[in-house]
Amino acid sequence: MVRGIFLLFIILGILIGPQLWTKYVFKKYRGHREEYSGTGGELARHLLDRFEMKDVQVETTEHGDHYDPQAKIVRLTADNFNGKSLTAVTVAAHEVGHAIQDKTSYKPLYERTKLVRVAQGAQKIGSFVMMGIPIMAGLTRSPAGGLLVFLAGLAVMSIGAMVHLVTLPVEWDASFRRALPVLEQGHYVSPRDMEGARTILTAAALTYVAGSLIGLLNIWSWIRFMRR
Repeated sequence: MVRGIFLLFIILGILIGPQLWTKYVFKKYRGHREEYSGTGGELARHLLDRFEMKDVQVETTEHGDHYDPQAKIVRLTADNFNGKSLTAVTVAAHEVGHAIQDKTSYKPLYERTKLVRVAQGAQKIGSFVMMGIPIMAGLTRSPAGGLLVFLAGLAVMSIGAMVHLVTLPVEWDASFRRALPVLEQGHYVSPRDMEGARTILTAAALTYVAGSLIGLLNIWSWIRFMRR
């Protein structure tokens, strides 16, 4: 009993820890900075123009900061679009980093985009297939039928976890090979704020690690269900 509770706390710590730390970091550096020359949205627009990407738009979103390579849009949450903070300008630079990847035909970005489309459909199919395990087992009157459906569903659901793992190098490149040098060399962030900017970019990357772990936990829960 004690061992099970201890294991549960470890799992929750691994899953929730990165998300809590990310929220803490973003909040820590979200304070208004009057010395900044513009908001996150204005910096994104400036950088896109500077790197000759006038066709890429900048807009607010309620679905998390991201760059849409198909629509050619940098989307920022309202706090980061309108905010004058270290978090706002760093996140804006990060998303512009993805736009720079797109402009330079950075292949891993295209591979991730294709995988995301596949994963979105696969996760829905995987959940549907998993729900059909008892039905298939009953119709065939054989555990083998349910097992085959289970393995098929498991394979489909694993794609989601894979996407998050593949995404991490893409995010790392956008953060530390694109955004960070731009912020430093362009003097958009003071030297005393660079360490904070690195922390923000690291925290952002951890969200994808957490997403992958949650996907793996979902798969593990189905495996435990099937073993009962």
